[in-house]
Amino acid sequence: MSKVEQLDYQHPHATEVDDGSLEVSIGGEVREFRKKLDMTVAELAKTSGLSAGMLSKIENGMTSPSLATLQALSRALHVPVTSFFRKYEEELDATHVRAGQGLAIERRGTRAGHQYQLLGHSIGKSVAVEPYLISLTEESDVFPLFQHAGQEFIYMLEGEVSYRHGDKTYTLSPGDSLFFDANAPHGPEELNKLPIRFLSIIVYTREND
Repeated sequence: MSKVEQLDYQHPHATEVDDGSLEVSIGGEVREFRKKLDMTVAELAKTSGLSAGMLSKIENGMTSPSLATLQALSRALHVPVTSFFRKYEEELDATHVRAGQGLAIERRGTRAGHQYQLLGHSIGKSVAVEPYLISLTEESDVFPLFQHAGQEFIYMLEGEVSYRHGDKTYTLSPGDSLFFDANAPHGPEELNKLPIRFLSIIVYTREND
């Protein structure tokens, strides 16, 4: 199994496909782009570094592809990653994510054992909104050095964490929140009570390509 495939998340009830789900929409877009290039499943699998079996699951909406997988497919199909979400955004004005079924995303903190589940997204708008459910366990490292554009809002759900922003540290427990400028260094400085779960909502202005 390739490194890209290992990052994918498969739902426990993969055969129960919801035709309006994000996975089905992404799979349909991948299939459509593949056919436009007159590529077989085997050819796209080889070009993208995925197995034919994994690609088949993606096209049939039976697995939630990670960002790394979507990037590999975008390179192989010569389209931007956002193209895979386009029809889903056009058809729906709401994103419904069932418990535990957020799209697994790789961000800078993934290397430190921080688990990210994307709970929604905005495509083709001037203001981008990215809501995440972030989980920290005994395998997670502290990492108070995140920096990115925009504003961020954190709402604690479980555990306790000492969260640094700039030169100040805030102890956050369930029900606590923190809203801040994300351009300053920030992130968990001490994991006081595990497991830790919190919502992180990032808002930033999308630059024109």
